[in-house]
Amino acid sequence: MDNMKQDLPIAVFDSGLGGISVLRELRALMPEENYLYFGDSANAPYGVRSLEDVRALTIRAISTLYNRGIKAAVIACNTATSAAIIPLREQFADIPVIGMEPALKPAVLEHPHECVLVLATALTLREEKFSHLMESYDRLAEVISLPCPELVEFVERGELDSPALDAYLAERLGPWRDRADAAVLGCTHFPFLREAIRKHLNPSAVLYDGGAGTARQTRRQLELRNLRRGGDDLGHVVIENSLGTPEILGRSCRLLEL
Repeated sequence: MDNMKQDLPIAVFDSGLGGISVLRELRALMPEENYLYFGDSANAPYGVRSLEDVRALTIRAISTLYNRGIKAAVIACNTATSAAIIPLREQFADIPVIGMEPALKPAVLEHPHECVLVLATALTLREEKFSHLMESYDRLAEVISLPCPELVEFVERGELDSPALDAYLAERLGPWRDRADAAVLGCTHFPFLREAIRKHLNPSAVLYDGGAGTARQTRRQLELRNLRRGGDDLGHVVIENSLGTPEILGRSCRLLEL
């Protein structure tokens, strides 16, 4: 394998800043790798767009990154994965394309016959991919789909703790506070709000997200294709955003270092 290819970055894509939660997991697992993060905040939030819009925006972004030179693409967005993962894998068959899915399986298996909330965008929850996931596990537990699209916008603004956020979470989670035994954070923005969400659930409720599993799957795919970068040196991280403002880039860097 050409070392030049192994040194190419892993592209990490999200509709905005949420995928930085996945980038954090990737860096923790594979610190020697190079990463190119692209957030499409100019077109966020994806969760309120049509499936066709999300698919077109995602394919366009990955095409641009692919033409610059990448060795893998991580679609660090549940909504974009639901809309575009199949055509992405067809179009870019020569590199691994790794998607996200809500961490429903571990939540249900660890909480059989209990109440499991799934917090996600409306598009993720109504897509066929999630419907099939629900069908696989809804007989094992009481699975409640709870669209929370406004949470994406709180993270995009860098508002991780505020009275407005608390009021929104109280309204959305209040009816389930004493019933939910687990909550699946089905959007990559949501792990940044983990502590705020936890305050509005039963203290014993367990929170799940798919970031660590996506990082492990990325490592497996790189190893299968002999694409891992060798050596002990830390890789570099480049963060870009379609807004391109100093504010959004600074916010991205702060989220990465939380």
